[in-house]
Amino acid sequence: MTAAADIVHRKLAPGKLVIASHNKGKLREIAELLAPFGIETVSAGALGVPEPEETGTTFIANAELKARFSADLTGLPALADDSGLCVEALGGEPGIFSARWAEREDGSRDFGEAMRRVHERLKEQGPEAGRDAHFVCALSIAWPDGHVESFEGRVDGLLVWPPRGENGFGYDAMFQPLGHDVSFGEMDPADKHAMSHRADAFAKLVAAVFQP
Repeated sequence: MTAAADIVHRKLAPGKLVIASHNKGKLREIAELLAPFGIETVSAGALGVPEPEETGTTFIANAELKARFSADLTGLPALADDSGLCVEALGGEPGIFSARWAEREDGSRDFGEAMRRVHERLKEQGPEAGRDAHFVCALSIAWPDGHVESFEGRVDGLLVWPPRGENGFGYDAMFQPLGHDVSFGEMDPADKHAMSHRADAFAKLVAAVFQP
């Protein structure tokens, strides 16, 4: 077996990088994280790449699926994110279905309703149900020749109700990271970028793919 320290990662060459997402919040966060590296990013949507069906059973499987899809269609390296909220008392739900819990019949997404759904499901568990939760983020970068590298990050916290703050996106307003007294929705974006699940995964990606 090859030791983790012996793995040789592929470095990303200068040029365009496709961000394989149609989620404006994710696009903004990823672009901000990439900014210090001078990477020229373009969204999959801007290139006319549709969203593939997410058939994976893990965050990494779905991230790899999305990255490969965009790399195949554009001929450019592509970076995809798959992330979600995992609630301990709900057996890890919504997990990889976090975005689907927010879907409306017209195809749009309402995360306010998704947060209410999480809260109602917790109430059904009774007063003894804990509020422990964590966010997971898987980042996969795929090249047109089929090579893929994936990295996963996590941040633990507690759920709060009602939701607090207008910053962030998704479930951020109901998630308070451990060691802090504000939710991701109340937190300054720079502070969130320094310690979020996406920042954790991104730091691993940077060390492997961007740094010499």
